[in-house]
Amino acid sequence: MADAGWLSGLALALRVLLVCWAKDRFPPADDGSFYHVVAQRIADGQGYTWLWPDGAVSYAAHYPVGYPALLGLAYAAFGSQPVVAMLVNALLGACAVFAAQRCVIRYGSRRQALLAALLLALHPGLVFYTPALMTEGVTAELLVVATWLALRVGSGKGVHWRLLALGVCLGSVCLVRPQILVMVPVFGFFSLAAAELRYRARLVRALVVTGVALGVCLPWTLRNCARMDRCVFVSANGGWNLLIGSAPEANGAWIPIEGASVPAACRQVYGEAEKDRCFGQAGMDNIRRHPLSFLALIPRKLSVTFDYFGAPGHYLHTSNYRAFGEPSKLWLGIVETIWERLVLLFGIVQAARAGVARPRLRWVIAAPAALFAVLRAGWLGYLGFAAVVALSGKELMKRPVSALSAGLVLSTAATHAVFFGAGRYGFVCAALLCLAAVGETSRETRAEARAETTGERGRNGPKNEPAIG
Repeated sequence: MADAGWLSGLALALRVLLVCWAKDRFPPADDGSFYHVVAQRIADGQGYTWLWPDGAVSYAAHYPVGYPALLGLAYAAFGSQPVVAMLVNALLGACAVFAAQRCVIRYGSRRQALLAALLLALHPGLVFYTPALMTEGVTAELLVVATWLALRVGSGKGVHWRLLALGVCLGSVCLVRPQILVMVPVFGFFSLAAAELRYRARLVRALVVTGVALGVCLPWTLRNCARMDRCVFVSANGGWNLLIGSAPEANGAWIPIEGASVPAACRQVYGEAEKDRCFGQAGMDNIRRHPLSFLALIPRKLSVTFDYFGAPGHYLHTSNYRAFGEPSKLWLGIVETIWERLVLLFGIVQAARAGVARPRLRWVIAAPAALFAVLRAGWLGYLGFAAVVALSGKELMKRPVSALSAGLVLSTAATHAVFFGAGRYGFVCAALLCLAAVGETSRETRAEARAETTGERGRNGPKNEPAIG
């Protein structure tokens, strides 16, 4: 516990120092401008609404509510200034480092736990994303907290309360980033003690955690059904994203939907949720008309998502290009990419050497994956990491962090293969991969290995040793 305390203190100190440097230099930018304004309105008691230039006010749900709601609470307490949001981000980063150390110490050595926490505390991308009023870094860090909660559930006393805490945490993450919903049952499935292979119990826990998470989201969904022009689960931008992802001119990346790019059938649709539905239908029409072209975009989408995250430098440069010019953006991108690719490389190696299932095949897949991890086509390295982890089969019950990391990579890849890609979306995987990079061998596995070795020696002792009995 002492290690977790000073490591999280180190992470907080670094992030607060960065906030002191950034607070007067970098105003909200990109999606952060929207989050800041909505958080101010929430703090003022006006809810998630939008004030239009003509003075009209409408209920909104275009972006997820979770992050601006969190900032709104902080603004109400400490003032509606961007520095308050930056400090919230710093606290969440420190919490993630604490959770990382407590995660790894449950199954690994003190040195492994220190290394995992330091990889997270000093991660250049996560540190420099602290001033950004954006959701990707927050999501990445909250998923580390959720992993810690999942490992704590186990089978002892208080299991129901711990399952509840896990479900509430994951439900909150879904309100920040709805696509994390596909990972919720995976977290529940791996919340049983590592040595237990009771699949039925694991499926029950997956259902329970998913139910709690949906329950956390339900009030907001009901609000949307009552206030919007049609029901929306969390946010009303899935149709926009599908239309962008199916547009050949986007080449797998983001483009604005405006002017001539707005489908003719949607130009007279003004309700936010109904327009999103119309855009989604137009996206599906694009896919039906040109399915092969849509499939051909997938490698490009994955490349944009995983090859280079670059979210911190992009945000700081967009916010204030004078204070953070192109050279600074370039150097931060280089340092961040080297850090993340080394983390990925170590994760691949650890996945290949862990356990006893299919060792030769794991190395056969790991070798090219490791090569891609240091080349430009990094997305193949990330997919290779997930494949190597998956080859461990049921041994993954004893390595839940590896399973959750690989699952997050696969779910992110699947999501953005359908929609469009961007480096900041792949950034969501950065924190959990730091835990996977230090290796994961459960105490039970080490004990079994020692027992097996001892047993072999007992049965196959020296030839000149007389048999007993």
